[in-house]
Amino acid sequence: MSLFKKPRTAAVPKGCEGLEVRIESSTCTGEKVIGFYEPVSKKLLYSELVRSDEDIKAFCERYGVMLK
Repeated sequence: MSLFKKPRTAAVPKGCEGLEVRIESSTCTGEKVIGFYEPVSKKLLYSELVRSDEDIKAFCERYGVMLK
């Protein structure tokens, strides 16, 4: 690992530009996922499992987005 390496941010996936980032939780298990919310289909796109606050922070840094 280099000290002077610039951290990379991935581009927002195609088709997800302008969509809001949302965290959803399962009512049965309490499991949380984060992803890009598409209001037309009411689904999360490119969703990832959230185990801790660090996972949320990593998702936001990876795609260069912020939660509302």
